[in-house]
Amino acid sequence: MANATITSATGATAATSAPILSAELVRLAARPATKEAAIREAAQMLVASGRIDPAYVDSMMRREAVANTFLGHGVVIPHGMVEDRGLVRENGLAILQVPDGVAWNEGQTARLVVAIAARSDAHITVLRRLTNLLQDEAALDALTRTTDARDIIAALTSAPAEASAPAAPAIDLANRFDWICDYPSGLHARPAAHWVDTARRSRARIQIRAGDEVADPRNLVSLLRLGIRSGDRIVVSAEGDGAAEALAAMKAAITGLTLQEKTDAAKAAAKAAAGAGAAAWTPPAPMPSIPGMSAAPGLAIGRVHVVRPAEVAVPDLPLPLIESGRQLDEAIIATRQKLTVLADDTARRLGASEAGIFKAQAEFLADTDLITLACQLMVDGHGPAWAWQEAVSRTAGRLAAMGNPLLAARAADLRDVGNRVLAHLVPDLATTEAPLPDGDVLLIADDLTPSDTVGLDTTRIVGLVTARGGPTSHTAILARTLGLPALVAAGDAALDVAEGTTAILDGGGARLWLDPNDAAIAAARTRIEADTERRRREAADRAAPAVTTDGQRIEIAANANTPDQVALALDLGAEGVGLMRTEFLFLERGATPTEDEQAEIYTAMLDALGDRPLIVRALDIGGDKQVAHLDLPHEANPFLGVRGARLLLRRPELIEPQLRALYRAAKSGRKLSIMFPMITSLQEIVALRAICERIRADLDAPGVPLGIMVEVPSAAVLADVFAAHVDFFSIGTNDLTQYALAIDRQHPDLAAEADSLHPAVLRLIAATVKGAAAHGRWVGVCGGIAGDPFGACLLAGLGVDELSMTPRDVPAVKARLRSATFSDLQRLAAEALAADTADRVRALDGERR
Repeated sequence: MANATITSATGATAATSAPILSAELVRLAARPATKEAAIREAAQMLVASGRIDPAYVDSMMRREAVANTFLGHGVVIPHGMVEDRGLVRENGLAILQVPDGVAWNEGQTARLVVAIAARSDAHITVLRRLTNLLQDEAALDALTRTTDARDIIAALTSAPAEASAPAAPAIDLANRFDWICDYPSGLHARPAAHWVDTARRSRARIQIRAGDEVADPRNLVSLLRLGIRSGDRIVVSAEGDGAAEALAAMKAAITGLTLQEKTDAAKAAAKAAAGAGAAAWTPPAPMPSIPGMSAAPGLAIGRVHVVRPAEVAVPDLPLPLIESGRQLDEAIIATRQKLTVLADDTARRLGASEAGIFKAQAEFLADTDLITLACQLMVDGHGPAWAWQEAVSRTAGRLAAMGNPLLAARAADLRDVGNRVLAHLVPDLATTEAPLPDGDVLLIADDLTPSDTVGLDTTRIVGLVTARGGPTSHTAILARTLGLPALVAAGDAALDVAEGTTAILDGGGARLWLDPNDAAIAAARTRIEADTERRRREAADRAAPAVTTDGQRIEIAANANTPDQVALALDLGAEGVGLMRTEFLFLERGATPTEDEQAEIYTAMLDALGDRPLIVRALDIGGDKQVAHLDLPHEANPFLGVRGARLLLRRPELIEPQLRALYRAAKSGRKLSIMFPMITSLQEIVALRAICERIRADLDAPGVPLGIMVEVPSAAVLADVFAAHVDFFSIGTNDLTQYALAIDRQHPDLAAEADSLHPAVLRLIAATVKGAAAHGRWVGVCGGIAGDPFGACLLAGLGVDELSMTPRDVPAVKARLRSATFSDLQRLAAEALAADTADRVRALDGERR
């Protein structure tokens, strides 16, 4: 090992005559008296081996004056100034082992001094290994006490991460299982993120092998670079403490996703087929056009607006290493929070599958290889923004260069999330979009990120064209969900279309028609009008109330947080907003919104609804929803800690401005109701009502209905008691299921078992309805099963009065309820309550069709 040449991260040989690290560059049991002595002793080894000019030693000392090179756990990495790289003759590392330690900075003791001489990035492989070792304190401790230099060399040079070619066939670990990939789309980001999460919960060493390539399943990029396609055989192996359990967990995670992947692929194929199979529009006379691939069906006429990526030069502004690390860490945390918000918003507007795009993107932010590379570049003396951008660019470039369309699409996702982090690091780099031309717009771009697509103004943009991408890209998936005609892979010719050109986009026929004459425009309008008329009939049907065939009406509302979401919900047939989650007013900004800001938003929501009802849930923070700027204490089990009503009663500075804003909005005379989350006791209800009454009287505002969320079993069991003190109940079936079944609904292995149709959950809902009826209170449901047509039938049969759901679910739910008799729904509910498992409940759906 001592004489092996280490390969650089770029695939080039690190040294032509000597390895970067060898036995003569390791000194054991050193006893330097001071930090300066330690640096000079390590640097002298580099001088003696001919790696550096003697003047570089002083450069290393100057570096210590401007940056703290202490990495943590007793490891330091002294190195020279960037401008002095010319004094490095050959790449190399010198290791000084100091078992007794030497004071580095205040409160810091160094035991392993890794002096770096680097003209290029050839040392990165060793540094990546060192960074990984920082996570294993026991291994590091052993290196500080070993009496054999080969142990240190092996620890820093084994398993090079970026070898140009494998030195030998990959060897599986002691315990293994084989699997043939049966995911129709192969291993892409969403299932890979689940693999990563499972692997990270094990202490065993786990390896994934595909052919001669191996990957660490704890790293998303490492997994994706295997390029696993449907039909590929892989070997999953493990060794060490808990290896058998780790393999069992990985097998369950991998195979447990098969059904979901096949379902998602079938849905995507159906949507794509709807576009590809749509009759192509043909103009009445020949005209110029640009072909591509269909991503979403539909015909649209508009003026072209070409989005050209701005040439942005990321400044390289070096900072002290600790400050660089702090800035990057804060940017990553902030980006992860925003992706959480974006995923939740996408789930409400478009669906859970689409939201998974952004959840998978967030996994890139936990990829140790990516973050390590960025840190290594900062160690080299680069600024955090430049280092991050370079790390993202290199990693995305390697993914895109593998010739796999799925991996190329994931490279676009990585660049997307990378740009989000960069925007936090250098806010001035954010570009201002050119204004859209008047009228309907056809947007043309080289490519669009998922973030770009999901944030499009669909009231102005009527179609999308991209020069790159494919029909399976996340952008294409989102375009189909948004209902925008879309064309992808149109090539550079699309980018050459003049700004403002009138064009006709045929998404189904996969063609962009340019400069149409009056006859072509008229023919296209005729086709569009026919499609519009069909949608108009569907919209008219969606607007019809959900009344069973024997006359029982169930109110159908939507979950919405902003006025623009209200417009979409009403268009899809919702009769009001049954849940406004106000926590997103706090999550989407870096500071708590003021009373005036909140009052403006609540008033805008009421204005958007007109005479329709709005139910606002007071701030629900805690559990899976954390807000950095609220400085909440860390809790070992936040789902059982200070969240919901418990937090509101402990933080009057949060609840009182919100209630004042709500009562100010109530002065409009519109149908506003307020409900409180996570109620567990009567004392909480009494205390919150008292606060409401005090604020209402202070503002001379009208009274509004006050309700509570039923999210824990105690609230359901005591519904008859609570009903005397509240005006209504709204059941949150997601949390109620979680607490009733003691299953974290976000747990990757158990989430599938958190079924809201479990008989125990249905019985709690029935108890709530019965308790509410004792005092004539109405009951709504705003959880996930309200938007499932079969679940909605069960809830209606149980006596639930109102259902609130994702807007896209409204038409199907209303249609299903209108097709049944209420007496049938009641019989269905009775059978479900008598069932013994959730599977048995779900089987009732097929039996009654």
